[in-house]
Amino acid sequence: MGIRLQSIRIKGFRGFKNIEVDFENTTVLVGTNNAGKTTLLKALQIALTNTHFISNDDFYYCEEHIDDTIIIDTLFVPINENGVSDKFDEQWADVFKAERIGITEDRQIMAFRTIIKEHNKTFRKKQYYIDQWESFFDSATYWYEYEYENELSFYFDEIPFFYLEANRDILEDIKSKSSYLGRILSSLEFTNEDKQKIEQLISELNDATIASSDILSDLQMTLEELDTAMDNPNNSVQLTPFTKKVRDLNKGIRINYSEFSMDYHGMGTRSWSSLLVLKSFLNLNEKVYLANEKPYFPIIAIEEPESHLHPNAQKKLYSQINNIVGQKFISTHSNYIASGADLFEIRSILKIEPQIKIGKLNLTALTDEERRKIERQVINTRGELFFSKVVILCEGETEEQSLPMLIEKKLNLSFVSLGINIVGINGGGNYFPFIYFCESLGIKWLILSDGEEAILKKIKKDIIKLQGLEVRPENFTLPNNVVYFDNGEDFERHLINNNYKEEIEETLKKLYGENLDEVIMSKHGTLLKRQPTSEKCGECNQFIFEDVLRIYNTEEGKLEAYNDLLSAKKTMYPPILSQKIFDSNKPLPPKINDLIEKINDLLNPNTDAEN
Repeated sequence: MGIRLQSIRIKGFRGFKNIEVDFENTTVLVGTNNAGKTTLLKALQIALTNTHFISNDDFYYCEEHIDDTIIIDTLFVPINENGVSDKFDEQWADVFKAERIGITEDRQIMAFRTIIKEHNKTFRKKQYYIDQWESFFDSATYWYEYEYENELSFYFDEIPFFYLEANRDILEDIKSKSSYLGRILSSLEFTNEDKQKIEQLISELNDATIASSDILSDLQMTLEELDTAMDNPNNSVQLTPFTKKVRDLNKGIRINYSEFSMDYHGMGTRSWSSLLVLKSFLNLNEKVYLANEKPYFPIIAIEEPESHLHPNAQKKLYSQINNIVGQKFISTHSNYIASGADLFEIRSILKIEPQIKIGKLNLTALTDEERRKIERQVINTRGELFFSKVVILCEGETEEQSLPMLIEKKLNLSFVSLGINIVGINGGGNYFPFIYFCESLGIKWLILSDGEEAILKKIKKDIIKLQGLEVRPENFTLPNNVVYFDNGEDFERHLINNNYKEEIEETLKKLYGENLDEVIMSKHGTLLKRQPTSEKCGECNQFIFEDVLRIYNTEEGKLEAYNDLLSAKKTMYPPILSQKIFDSNKPLPPKINDLIEKINDLLNPNTDAEN
């Protein structure tokens, strides 16, 4: 049995006005820059260590409110192989002592409150024992409105906290006695017998080195004249190319990788090495505690472990970190690390002005197949969605290639800089894994869909399921974040019907040649498809099919030909046509314009897109 830091509540710290986050044994924090990932790790550091680093800028403020108090509550629970258990085992109960163990819902807990306030132009930190973990919000009362009087500091040797910042370098660790590497080396211990044996070997190595070098031998003989000059014949001079005493071994240590010193390696290797040194440090500490029959549960916060590493190396990082003893909190911008975690370990942090929201995937509401679809279709292939502000889901490759340029035309900014991701899902039957993923993690999403009735019905079913409603699709109205083409149109037909005939003709000529009319007429009268009639065969009782031919010799037929020719070149025409639309002075097609205005409203809720 063991323990887990189950939850943290934060009020008034930096961008956190009032949030609660629950944790796993390993928790991966994802989100855009400046969303609050580092703030959450720093809140852990304040609550779980004796130090604090508070300034006036660390107190939450917005236009209408400024906090003068930081409150951080932390909750520890007992766990076993099946998850959260009812009581702490004997070892941890002995560590916490009876006065620190509370009861909530008939389960033992160990919870603390940390309060920081300004006092005489300095910041004072106090901590209090929490006997019962209250609801985050109950009726009209928030968690932070409850007061506790039993002042006890949170400090346990058995629960040390370690913070590994993004800027780390094994070369700096070698120089610093206070680094994890320095602390490992300074704790070197040998038996007297081993110590004498090693020092004798070092002495022999020094003598052999000097004897083998005329330069060193001459240098030593010359330095011996120091005895005469100082009139101190009882002293002698020794050259020691290698450290003389075991206690000094750490001073000259070098770490080589691939036969080269770390000085010759890049920041990726040096950063990764620094992380692995922490892993070794924790392993050594665990052995000491186990040898003394004491529990050991370090809590480790790691910022951007992917720093300077190429993608293949990043893919290996999660498993290495996950195997470190204790509880781990990883903040990352790497979709490779996020993809390596289990779905239930992900926590998204989103800055939705003026507050910050926490998202997580609720897997209990999904079937095994739905979980696999999220892993296969979303995370394994679209890991960048973890870091999106807005996700646009569309039918396929055509829209996926075209929309970035059309968004830039409307908003005068690239979709990447706006934090937008566009995903073609290759048909109308695959929306649910994406919308469930986005909704769970608090990522705003929009759908741009063809107007076919069957596709719209499937979208309705997916959203009904997402919202947990009991309603038939025909009685359900699609929400405002679903934009679909009217009258059964698709993307190509919508462009044709909205004043982009000239641009489409130019695009088709670029793809099919200048003799476009001849290409169209060569297909006139050919088989388009076979469709069932209302009549049945008298012998087999099956519906009789009839051939539907292409009719391209009318004005309407010519537009149909344009649509068919575009559809036949779905992977080729979007960038050509999008550029022509971008260069034109015409307004965007209405449904595209509607979609982009909704994007702008999501990104800038108090402003309107330029016309």
